[in-house]
Amino acid sequence: VIRAKIAGEKMVSPSNSSLSHFKMIQYEIKLVKMFKGFEKFKDIQYVYTPPYSSLCGVKLEANNKAQYLLSGRVWEDGRVMIGLCDFIEPWDSLSMSQKKSLNHRYEMGCDCRISRCYTLPCSTTAENECLWTDWLTDKSLNGHQAKHFACIKRTDGSCSWYRGGSPPEKEFMDISDP
Repeated sequence: VIRAKIAGEKMVSPSNSSLSHFKMIQYEIKLVKMFKGFEKFKDIQYVYTPPYSSLCGVKLEANNKAQYLLSGRVWEDGRVMIGLCDFIEPWDSLSMSQKKSLNHRYEMGCDCRISRCYTLPCSTTAENECLWTDWLTDKSLNGHQAKHFACIKRTDGSCSWYRGGSPPEKEFMDISDP
């Protein structure tokens, strides 16, 4: 998970000769900050994506001005791949809560699981789950809950939605079964 400027883009062929017909967009990036991935990389110079949205490719502005929050995955050959299923947002469109949560709060939820709720009825099945309901309430994948809350582990081992402010043990939004 990184914050980066996109400095350039070009179409490249994979180094694997059996896939030489499959082109990828190589985005040259200027790393602003790395939030997750230190164990695999010290620096990232490029991210790759398929050229078409039908192949889950992502189109980014390569003007060296716009900054993005990029998440992705590392392929076996060490390339960082990004796609439509990854969380990719212009930095300026993130809420203040999302930006603050990147530094520490989201890490507090690594042992938690977010259960998606698209239709009623839905509920959590374990104490380490938070029920994500943005699709029901906002008809959006990036609604109020995603923009302003983090699913974190509480001191008793359970997980719950937390909205910034006072220390996590004091202010929680517990979503009960709809």
